[in-house]
Amino acid sequence: MSEPRPEPKARFCALCSKPQEEKFRPFCSKRCADLDLGKWLSGTYVLAGDELPNPEGAGAGFDDEES
Repeated sequence: MSEPRPEPKARFCALCSKPQEEKFRPFCSKRCADLDLGKWLSGTYVLAGDELPNPEGAGAGFDDEES
């Protein structure tokens, strides 16, 4: 005979700490999901990492070239 499964832990919204809604996991609502997406798109959130090497000539603008 197997042991009964433990009840799932209550999970809370990543932004406002209200109980999560399965449809919008890990958030409680579309509003919180949209707010989080807006933070990613605006650059409020960033992932840490190593800086990329700057190859020679990178960063030179097009304004420097003569037409």
